[in-house]
Amino acid sequence: MKQFFFALFLPILIISGCKTTSQSTSTSTNAPDTRFYEMRVYYAAPGKLADLNSRFRNYTTRIFEKHGMTNIGYWEPLENPENKLIYILAYPSKEARDASWKAFGADPEWQTAAKASEVNGKLVNKVDSWYLVATDYSPVIQPSSKQPRVFELRTYTASPNNIENLHARFRNHTVQLFQKHGMTNIGYWRPADKESDKKDMLVYVLAHPSKDAGEAAFQSFRQDPEWVKVLKASEVKGGGSLTTKVESVYMRATDYSPIK
Repeated sequence: MKQFFFALFLPILIISGCKTTSQSTSTSTNAPDTRFYEMRVYYAAPGKLADLNSRFRNYTTRIFEKHGMTNIGYWEPLENPENKLIYILAYPSKEARDASWKAFGADPEWQTAAKASEVNGKLVNKVDSWYLVATDYSPVIQPSSKQPRVFELRTYTASPNNIENLHARFRNHTVQLFQKHGMTNIGYWRPADKESDKKDMLVYVLAHPSKDAGEAAFQSFRQDPEWVKVLKASEVKGGGSLTTKVESVYMRATDYSPIK
């Protein structure tokens, strides 16, 4: 997985207790999500983001599905000086992922579409990618639409030896408190490779009615007496803060995103 920190999460690039679209459900009743996920960030060439979106809208997402990839969500940061397109795909396994991308790259329709779209120059300057799996407390990650709303991509880097304590705090408390304060849990992920340099990362996506509503919800959440108590207890157990870095980016879904 390439280094990729969203100013966002990019610097940043996620949730449980859970809900589907607008309903809350207990994660204990959900079958484990064993899919293999990939988060990808494309940095469009100057002036080419609209063309890149057009290619995804008209060709890429459909050809992905043709080759067994599941489109999860496509987003652009609200503040986007680097012309980023962020998206998440799901596959049955890592092996299926590799086979799907090989077939996609060799697909004549894709080759024709890519060539036509780049008559006036390449659309993408750089691609960042990393592999993820859903946490055991993530809600069911599926298409949903509840507009208008914005999304927030958050990435936490755990302090040494505290990644499992961080997951336990989210599993047992945080996701439910997010829901209590009006945030919608979309999905929570951890790196697929537990030995990678990203092994101490937690990535998740929330949805809010607006950026202002999201910021207000977090302010209310941080002042919640239950959260204050949980935070203190978890940090006593962990020997200090459970995180060394927290990054966030607010995003809007593209018009062709399965999650809106």
